[in-house]
Amino acid sequence: MTQSAPDPTFMTVHALSAAISDGSLTSTGIVEHCLRRIAAHDGKLHAFVEVYWEEARLAAQAADQAIRSGHRLGPLHGIPIALKDIIDMEGRITTGGSKVWENRRSPTTATVAQRLIGAGMIIIGKTHSVEFAMGGWGTNTHMGTPWNPWDMETHRTPGGSSAGSGVAVAAGMVPAAIGTDTGGSVRLPASFCGLAGLKTTVGRISLHGILPLSTTLDTPGPMTRSVEDAAMIYDVLQGPDPLWPPTLAHGTHDPFSSLRRGVKGLRLAAISATERAGVDGPTLAAFDAAQATLQDLGATVTEVEMPRPFTAFAAIAGRIIGAEGYRFVGALADDPNLPVDPNVRPRIQLGRDIKAHEYLDALAEQQVAKAEYAEAMMDFDALLLPSTETPAIPLSQVDEGGTPARFTRAGNCLELCALSLPNGLSPDGLPTSLQIACTGHEEAMALRIGWAYEQATDWHRQHPALD
Repeated sequence: MTQSAPDPTFMTVHALSAAISDGSLTSTGIVEHCLRRIAAHDGKLHAFVEVYWEEARLAAQAADQAIRSGHRLGPLHGIPIALKDIIDMEGRITTGGSKVWENRRSPTTATVAQRLIGAGMIIIGKTHSVEFAMGGWGTNTHMGTPWNPWDMETHRTPGGSSAGSGVAVAAGMVPAAIGTDTGGSVRLPASFCGLAGLKTTVGRISLHGILPLSTTLDTPGPMTRSVEDAAMIYDVLQGPDPLWPPTLAHGTHDPFSSLRRGVKGLRLAAISATERAGVDGPTLAAFDAAQATLQDLGATVTEVEMPRPFTAFAAIAGRIIGAEGYRFVGALADDPNLPVDPNVRPRIQLGRDIKAHEYLDALAEQQVAKAEYAEAMMDFDALLLPSTETPAIPLSQVDEGGTPARFTRAGNCLELCALSLPNGLSPDGLPTSLQIACTGHEEAMALRIGWAYEQATDWHRQHPALD
């Protein structure tokens, strides 16, 4: 009797990899399933800017032939992935979320895309971004705002700026996607869409071929359905790239060597009572339950007062983003005849009034803040905090002059790495999220803690009901 193939809709990357290995699924079957999901749901969800229908099919057929002939490139071979539409692929349209660039053809292929393709992954399409990657809510006036699939009745924020990447993975249209994080743009959509999202350390992954917002703070990272998936994709993306000199100061490391070691004996800090103000009840309840779970697993958790409030760290990052963002796209924002998003235009134009000495002061203040934080955290392996203050809110309630990045921008300011992962559901059935922040270049530790938490809970197995 022939056994039917498993349903790949919400399977993790590592489960899909195992299914390809044992022959129960093929790359062609997985890609066709993803394309059917996109055809069925993206009309409403609006995650994709462009889908590479035929190219993905051809790549899947080639992957299956290579695997059958004994030429499998590795565990990611034949698995589809989506890219945020600020990541260049030579000759293809990359809009950066901007109507101004709707016909912009990429002059090069980003290193992250090259490495994914080199590992055998199949790039299935490009996903929507906030214009110029400048915004945490995920909204885009001219290109359209993706629909958070956790509520199909009310249009809620998907998180940004990697909005489409979060929606595509959450809705089962693709098993993984790449985002970028300058102030929370991987972690915010991961939080609102119920995913694992890894903010990497500056210099860990090449920015070559990625449209810049702030080269001081920009970091690419994976958005997936599990911590192990994030580790798998991070592993192939990390490492020196001569086309992006900041990566040359750092070698590679093995995130799997410690992934399953557990948390017994680890010392974890948690935000203090003063920082809990403003966080809604369901998010706090999930955060407290996550701390209790990690304590049950053998970690110690201690409340720690940060040397500065998180809003102060966010303000430093905001000044750096403002000045550097204006450098890259200020001329576009200043031209009233160009169709720049009216919500993004003033964010970019904030940088116009930042004087050179104020920008340099912000960079110097960043170094002072990093030293203060390092001293406060010297006895701890990681900091625990919510990813966002609330679950996803309706678009009708979004204050475009504000930001949901209170707890994420600090990670960029302090050059930390951080992992966001689901830790609960609100009474409305919306995901809440735990953030695990570690010292820069300690991605393996963040993934280790996240993996241990994930094994003890079922939140990462929850998904929106679309069918």
